[in-house]
Amino acid sequence: MTGLKIAYVPGVTPGKWLTRWNERYPQNPLQALRYDGEGILQRLGAGDSDLVFVRFATGTSPKTPTIHVIPLYDETQVVCGAKDSDIELYDEPLPYSAIESENFLDLADYPESVGGTAMAMEVCSSGAALLVLPLSVARLHSRKDVVHKELSEVPSTSIGIAWLAPEGDDPTNPVFEEFIGVVRGRGENSSRQASVAQRQQEQAVEARKKRQISQSEAAKNLKKAEAKKKAGARGGTRRGAKPGAKGRKR
Repeated sequence: MTGLKIAYVPGVTPGKWLTRWNERYPQNPLQALRYDGEGILQRLGAGDSDLVFVRFATGTSPKTPTIHVIPLYDETQVVCGAKDSDIELYDEPLPYSAIESENFLDLADYPESVGGTAMAMEVCSSGAALLVLPLSVARLHSRKDVVHKELSEVPSTSIGIAWLAPEGDDPTNPVFEEFIGVVRGRGENSSRQASVAQRQQEQAVEARKKRQISQSEAAKNLKKAEAKKKAGARGGTRRGAKPGAKGRKR
């Protein structure tokens, strides 16, 4: 197997998967980077990444005819506000209907060129508006002057793993399948792991060849035994007296 180039959106914590991979396949190290920009899927087509962890609205999928996507898990949504703001008075989960009249920040107004989510959190800390984020992203950009509460009644987001679909009838790269198996928690010796399945298939082929050779040898030995038995029977007949033979005249 060869190494892999992985990219992931903010909030994804791939550390355990990378550790597991490097423990199993130290000869094939992973290159992983967090990608804070837009359009992480474009990295696949550009050849910058082999697989990416992508975020999308739950119930939808960024899957296309050229991109495969496997959903992995759903994310909890939270609302962030300045410390000592009114949201601290609410229990969790906090219904969106209880705060829908408040001002909210739109992350679309904070691209990476102006500081991205970190800048939005700074504005949020001023008390100017609230900000809705996946919990993992809120934790990533946590600040002492910002609090968050679990939020209900809002669309959730999901994380999935994506890669380019093979061309034509070509199978998925077995290295990709191996990493996807690691992410999905398959054990090192799971028969669903690509490397294990391949090894089992090779072992089955080898065992079949050995059986065929053994059966062929047995058939040859049986033929030899039968031929020897027939030869012995013919020799015994020649050595014996012929029925009805007369004595020699004197």
